[in-house]
Amino acid sequence: MRETFTAVVNPAAGAGTAAATMIALARALRDSGARVRVAYSRGLEHATELAAAAAGQGETVLAAGGDGMAGAVAAGLAGTRAELGVVPAGRGNDLARAVPLPREDPAAFAAALRERVSRPVDVAMAGDRVVLGSVCAGLDAAANAAANRWRLPRRPIAYQIAAAGVLARWRPVTYDLTVDGAPQRLRGNTVVVANCAWYGGALRVAPAARLDDGLLDLVTIGEMSRRRLVPVLRAMRRGEHVTMPGIECRPVREVTIATDRPTPFYADGEPLPSGPLTVRVHPGALRLIGA
Repeated sequence: MRETFTAVVNPAAGAGTAAATMIALARALRDSGARVRVAYSRGLEHATELAAAAAGQGETVLAAGGDGMAGAVAAGLAGTRAELGVVPAGRGNDLARAVPLPREDPAAFAAALRERVSRPVDVAMAGDRVVLGSVCAGLDAAANAAANRWRLPRRPIAYQIAAAGVLARWRPVTYDLTVDGAPQRLRGNTVVVANCAWYGGALRVAPAARLDDGLLDLVTIGEMSRRRLVPVLRAMRRGEHVTMPGIECRPVREVTIATDRPTPFYADGEPLPSGPLTVRVHPGALRLIGA
């Protein structure tokens, strides 16, 4: 049973609700006999530093915030024996969907964090950024950027609303990919390199993706009309898009993405510099509670 925790909290996540979420969980952990320290991050780099320091003290580290916070905390733990627990308190919370824990009840959640086993899971490296969920370049990344700019509900549906707004002005991109050493040119709308099945607020973009299989899943959506794209986005909610024409999904270990024009790149809901960008898998680099 785990005794000592450090919770790294993004105070801005969930429109400020992450702190309240963590306060309730910390109380439940302490009531169960655990020791808990809560550290508020000033940004992703600071979150990584806080996590690394806690790992050095032999503590279990909790990431309280969205998927970007989870990735930042993971960056401080990858390659160590420290364990990560995910406390979803952002807008998308897609990683939490792959790690089923009883999060609705603080006491049950605290018990799970203390008692559930951890397993080694993979991480993706997007350049020097640790990614737990996915990297995307194209229409979905543009929608993510729009969701961050616009005054949209702090709920997963915000990403889908933003995608509908971006779609009206979107033009396909020419991608030059290098997939496990083999070059490929694609004219299309998006390229996703996924470690986790979900992204964009409960869209099952890579249904076959597993956190612990030593692989990433490459999903590409080719050139098609806006009229055809709309049902693709709807089908993505259930992971049924992968059988539709113009869409490919396959397991890979490394992908380099370059585009013919400036194109938004995002990872775990956070912006990345425009490509070229290499994404590669690091198998079993992180211990995740409940995985």
